[in-house]
Amino acid sequence: MKKLFTIIAFIWSVASFAQNEQLANNYFEKGEFEKALVIYESLNDKQPGNIFFSQRMAACYQQLQQYAKAEKLLKDKADSTGQPLLLVELGYNYQLQQNMAEANKYYEQAIDAVRQNPSFVYTVANTFEKKVLAEQALKAYEVAKQGNPNMNFDYQIALLQGQLGNMELMIESLLNYAYNNPQNLPVVQNQLARFMNEESPESFNDALRKQLLLNTQKTQDLFWNEFLSWYFVQQRDYGKAFIQEKAIYKRDPDSFINIISLARLAVEENEEETAREILGFILENTQDPATLMDANAYILKMDIAKAQEKDYAAIKQRIDALLAQFGVTPYSLDLQILKADFEAFHLKDTQAGIATLNTALKLQLNKYQSAEVKMKLSDILLLDEKFNQAIIYYAQIEEDLKNDPIGHEASLKVARSSYFKGDFDWAQKQLKVLKSSSSQLIANDALELFLLITDNTVEDSTQTALKKFARADFMLYRNKKQEALNEFKNLIATDKTESIQDITRLRLGKLYEQSGQYDLALQYYKEIIDNYAEGIYIDEALFFSAEIYNKHLQDPEKAKPLYEKVLFEHEDSIYFVEARREFRQLRGDMTS
Repeated sequence: MKKLFTIIAFIWSVASFAQNEQLANNYFEKGEFEKALVIYESLNDKQPGNIFFSQRMAACYQQLQQYAKAEKLLKDKADSTGQPLLLVELGYNYQLQQNMAEANKYYEQAIDAVRQNPSFVYTVANTFEKKVLAEQALKAYEVAKQGNPNMNFDYQIALLQGQLGNMELMIESLLNYAYNNPQNLPVVQNQLARFMNEESPESFNDALRKQLLLNTQKTQDLFWNEFLSWYFVQQRDYGKAFIQEKAIYKRDPDSFINIISLARLAVEENEEETAREILGFILENTQDPATLMDANAYILKMDIAKAQEKDYAAIKQRIDALLAQFGVTPYSLDLQILKADFEAFHLKDTQAGIATLNTALKLQLNKYQSAEVKMKLSDILLLDEKFNQAIIYYAQIEEDLKNDPIGHEASLKVARSSYFKGDFDWAQKQLKVLKSSSSQLIANDALELFLLITDNTVEDSTQTALKKFARADFMLYRNKKQEALNEFKNLIATDKTESIQDITRLRLGKLYEQSGQYDLALQYYKEIIDNYAEGIYIDEALFFSAEIYNKHLQDPEKAKPLYEKVLFEHEDSIYFVEARREFRQLRGDMTS
């Protein structure tokens, strides 16, 4: 029994000590240094060998400008423990008092301790780094390496060189570290990516690219080709990444999976020309059925997106031929869903699309595959104006995959179906929850629709304009583009609800852009830029206009100022990163 009481008392003591430490830390973080100091002093009395408490006490004294107390504490602790990191703390105490001569004296003493015993570098250099004393930390690492050549601090030294503004040295050191420690390659690439995404990385990106190219020329090691491919992917220059991947594949056929991944990425980023080139290479160099099927499906999707009605028969024949080749199985499910979508949305044969999906549902599918089929089935039922049936299927997916992105997508489609139907109140309830979805894409779409309904309900309680707009949007969903175009134009001409005007012009601009009528698209975007500069669609009008000038009309001088406006006036835009990349490319920062 006595032993039990002893154990309980010990556990209670440990718990109480930990609780006090947490309380002290909380006071410290909130800037309540007097309260924190009282508790740290108590903790220090109980554990005099714990240097952390001494450091925190010294920091409290310094915040309270009681430098003499901090000095005495640190000197006593340094004498009793012999820990040179406390010499750094002492030097910093003098630095805070603008006494750099004394500060440097103690910093040198700490570095001398590392010279005598290189293992001290870990605590000494770390303390220098915490005090943002990069030069002293760098010297400590270099002294330790001289004393023990087996020690490797290339990574730490590289980051310190970066802090000191020596970017080329940092790049060289990081690349050498990655080459000598390939298991740490992701860590290095994460660090480099951070610098590549800073506000003004042009010189950094250029220096990194040059160093990588130099390394590929100096050695035949595929490591550098792979690294260069990674670099181009970060720059979203998938064509140049593909050149590197082809070079790698010639020497290492097992790397083919990387080319497949690159193709997917190019497709997802709508880099169609590059995607087609990579997919063509894949079709020429593989006999794997799944890969062949996926590559053909990607090409079909791009062809369908650009197809005119006269092309439909040939596309249907291609889809049927692929399904005959690969069979109607769970492995060809994506192809079956593509077939159903094409039948319903392009051939306008919703019954055929539904029949294709009902056949797919009879296969041995997992819950995610079933959800994909039901999602497309719901989309087709909605296309057929069977709102309630569509919502029931969406709701099933929502229920089956509650906390999954697919479940959230189904929830968004329930809200959108209610919006198309004109049931704006119910749509709002759904969208209010989805605005905070963990999926950024779904959250953005939900917020956009939520604001559309809210803005047009505040100005017009009868929601007359909103009903017309939703009807036109539904025509757009049903791929009835000319009817949608007419509805949107009629809305601008006949309805003077201010809040509906800019979004309607945005829809018209996008429709004309998709049909290649760029002059009309630019006209509507310009009306938004000129007349609705305070609205929420101004960044889209600017970015879409810039894209037309840049990628379709080959007029970079007109594109540049539009991208620039997105950068400097709309930093919260979802198009900010893309606008920055295109602007820098046009300005000549991203060279080949």
